[in-house]
Amino acid sequence: MSDQCIFCGIINGAIPSAKVYEDEATYAFMDINPASEGHLLVIPKRHSKDLLEIPTEDLAAVTATAQKIARQVVGELGADGVNLLNCCGADAWQTVFHFHLHVIPRYRDKGKDKLVLPWQPDVPGDKDTIVAVAKRLSDALA
Repeated sequence: MSDQCIFCGIINGAIPSAKVYEDEATYAFMDINPASEGHLLVIPKRHSKDLLEIPTEDLAAVTATAQKIARQVVGELGADGVNLLNCCGADAWQTVFHFHLHVIPRYRDKGKDKLVLPWQPDVPGDKDTIVAVAKRLSDALA
């Protein structure tokens, strides 16, 4: 754990949280700045700064916990859908540097849901650029 990390402080009980779930590897609690009713965070108990640093086994545990909670968000809260969101790096909106997944219930009722898309997913990109980037990444992963 990191002495400077607010999420590590939540895990060790020094900072209060509205806990939703805990197991050996993960801890889930309500987000204090929710995008929708029921918005919560799932974190690994072992400190990792971000997606690039988290060990695979911790990432798998966090993802499994997020899936378990997402099922309950739909069943118990009546959400119409769920977003899982991770922000990796300050330029990608990460504000707490302890890996975390946001579990964000989505509702047709906008009184419960203030989240909007930050881009237009139905606007096509440049096909040549898409193919060039795909090749570059594919070659790097080979």
